[in-house]
Amino acid sequence: MTPKNRVTHIFLALLTNCCSAFGSELPNFVWFTSEDNSVHFSKLYNENGISMPTIEGLARHGLVFEHAFSNAPVCSVARTTLLVGSYAPRIGAQYHRRSKLVPMPDGSHIYPWYLQQAGYYTTNNRKTDYNVAETEGWNESSSDASWRNRKPGQPFFHVQNTALTHESSLHFSKEEMKRDATVTDPDLITLFPYFPDTAIFRYTHAQYLDNHVKVDNYFARYMEMLKKDGLLEDTFIFYFGDHGGVLPRGKGYVYENGLHVPLVVYVPENYKHLIDVELGSRVDGFVSFIDFAPTILNLAGIDVPAHMDGKPFLGQKVSMDEVNRRDEAFGYADRLDEKIDHVRALRKGNMKYIRNYQPFNVDALFNEYRYRMLAYSEWLDLYISGTLTDVQKQFFEPRTAEQLFDLSSDPFEINNLAQDPAHADTLKLMRKRLSDHVKSINDLSVFPESVLFSEAFDNPVSFGRRNTDRIARLFDIADLALGSFDEVDRALFVALESKDAWERYWALIVLSSFGYDAKSFVSLARKIAFEDEENLVRVRAAEFLGLVGAENPESYLVEALRNSRTEMEAVIILNSVVLLRDYAGYQIEITRQMIPKQWQEAAESNINLRLNYLVN
Repeated sequence: MTPKNRVTHIFLALLTNCCSAFGSELPNFVWFTSEDNSVHFSKLYNENGISMPTIEGLARHGLVFEHAFSNAPVCSVARTTLLVGSYAPRIGAQYHRRSKLVPMPDGSHIYPWYLQQAGYYTTNNRKTDYNVAETEGWNESSSDASWRNRKPGQPFFHVQNTALTHESSLHFSKEEMKRDATVTDPDLITLFPYFPDTAIFRYTHAQYLDNHVKVDNYFARYMEMLKKDGLLEDTFIFYFGDHGGVLPRGKGYVYENGLHVPLVVYVPENYKHLIDVELGSRVDGFVSFIDFAPTILNLAGIDVPAHMDGKPFLGQKVSMDEVNRRDEAFGYADRLDEKIDHVRALRKGNMKYIRNYQPFNVDALFNEYRYRMLAYSEWLDLYISGTLTDVQKQFFEPRTAEQLFDLSSDPFEINNLAQDPAHADTLKLMRKRLSDHVKSINDLSVFPESVLFSEAFDNPVSFGRRNTDRIARLFDIADLALGSFDEVDRALFVALESKDAWERYWALIVLSSFGYDAKSFVSLARKIAFEDEENLVRVRAAEFLGLVGAENPESYLVEALRNSRTEMEAVIILNSVVLLRDYAGYQIEITRQMIPKQWQEAAESNINLRLNYLVN
């Protein structure tokens, strides 16, 4: 134990003794978390949503946060952000279905540990799905976990999670659709404007609203338990979604439907003095998952640890006027199961900026678990048949490197203003703020996951610090995609000649982002695809050749697969194969014999999900 940690441990032990003597002085906390929810489905936020009486009751004796955001649009990354209070791309926890558990940054702990040291009984019922290796912090973490097992008078923190709205609840068949009518009338549904108006989409949306009612009834039972135990006057209750909604183009994507979550905080009568706003109010300030752990600790009177990136939005020394001035939220999306992408988002007020670092990776790129939903598969069928409108087709077509949306007039993010001269100043401001942010946190996704697996995941934060200048340089190369090709072609040539493989890697991604405008680089890219010493650099060169129609990249990609050194490297290559096969029209034959057998042992591994799709 370091001297610093020893001092912290002694302080927390003293605090624990103090709290034991004054148990009633500390509030209790309960988190009601429902999976896969955005603000679009609750009547508290949206006139087209459904009523949730239990949650609405919490709001009447608490606060409704208008702008609460998950930093990530998928479970494990979002939950790790909550657990640690740190940006996932900074600590190496940004990939869903992680390839390796990462350590806590700088010898720190998850937030329940700090509550434990202050005398709290901490329980989790029951979902974990974290990307960090941390075993200390919960007194109970199971389907039986309850605050009722604590010592008499001991303060508690409890998480109660439900999967009633989870994506899997919409994995029904056409036969089940015919057999099981929804309570919500599908004919009365207001569909999102980018969805086709079909019976499947209407039924799916209606079923999802019905599931919200089930969630409300589920939490009503726990409210009764708290009431029966005489705890409501001493217990803060947070209700929120663990990330955004699960209808297509929601979960997994940094659009509002993937990140903007409901958050209602019930304020107990005995702790109203910690809140400097009238109960029943709606809070306009922006809060994110990185802020939740600091807020709980602050309400409990515990100093926020240095590893946490967020700041409290409730409790002592927190002014609600200051909270209401907060107007920014940062989001991130990387690999989701076997589907690879690299997207960052910044919302400031009603303006939303999205940076697609690989814009040619279409949103709809096949993802086995997503496409179990009938709405997803029907949407793809309609795209292939050519019957979608221009707005409905956006999901299946390459994006631009930058997207800018005015949410006050375009809440569903379908009208990209990035090329609109009237918004040039806003675009420039948002671009710089996001660029500064990813550099300031040492965003590790600028390296391929296979590199992080081999070189960084044993201590991601330390790796980021050692490579701060390099990370900034790689982001600068990636951002060459934001200028005109004629202005950056010389810089791209220099990057392609770099001794740093990942500078060459990003220069090739930029060439693919420019597409046909960069065809003057075909000869050099062909040389790189044959000769480069780094396997993934050759893959990016082959991908560029395929995307601009220079040649079928099959031979390069098959050779790269045979030379792949890790499972994650092979998954990255197969991701390019799926893109080039499904959206560039190439015939690329993949067999299991191309990939080492030991990587295919796990039935649900990411590599098998890709192989099953490509081979079958």
